[in-house]
Amino acid sequence: MIENPPSALPPVERLTRYTPVDMAEILGDGDDAFGVAEHGLTWLPKEEHFGIRLGGRLVAHAGLRLLPTAIGGAETRVVGVGGVAVAAGVRGQGLARRVVAGALEHARTLGPRYGLLFCRAPLVALYERLGWQALPGEVRVEQPAGPVVMPLRTMWTPLCDGAHWPAGPVRLLSLPM
Repeated sequence: MIENPPSALPPVERLTRYTPVDMAEILGDGDDAFGVAEHGLTWLPKEEHFGIRLGGRLVAHAGLRLLPTAIGGAETRVVGVGGVAVAAGVRGQGLARRVVAGALEHARTLGPRYGLLFCRAPLVALYERLGWQALPGEVRVEQPAGPVVMPLRTMWTPLCDGAHWPAGPVRLLSLPM
């Protein structure tokens, strides 16, 4: 376990690259690091990456990607958040909160009004504590064989003051991130 004194808050840094080796540094070498392989989805890579290092080791990550979306039939863009990971030995120290907050700080400069993420049911409470809200209905996402209903929970967060998620069906007009 990597110890981090409570008074020493590690900075969130924008990463110039994020490779499978970097991901393995955080999550190990498993085939299904995020526990979603059973759903058989094809995912887009993130375009921008943020991380936290402790003792020179990358221990937390969050990625972003701009995505075309239709909400209630109106096309818009959202900032997809994904690849959120914290190394097992340092969980419970607020690093997920810090790395997601750092990524969202940048996301607010990109223009879209909403952040969007997909997560497994056991992580919903974590994201709710971070200010995310679950979307009540189905979300369709593109896949190589055509659109499918996203089997993971879809959550959103406002990226600007006064942003409220619009009513109507939601369709990600790309592969999920």
